[in-house]
Amino acid sequence: MGQKVGNEKIKRESGYLYFVGKDGYVWAAPMKHNKGGRKKKVGSEKIAKQPGFMYYLGKDGFVAKAKMKNA
Repeated sequence: MGQKVGNEKIKRESGYLYFVGKDGYVWAAPMKHNKGGRKKKVGSEKIAKQPGFMYYLGKDGFVAKAKMKNA
């Protein structure tokens, strides 16, 4: 569905949600049931974000983007 954007493969850990922050780096935030976890930067590659697109970490471990319908 989405278009691959990044070249860096990121290994997922259970108990974390992954997102591309405002700074363009990939971050991992602990889920509610992960009491001991802390928010941390996991990627070293900076993603140049464009308006009208949603950025996410795909199942393959690479950052991808998808066009938003109403943006």
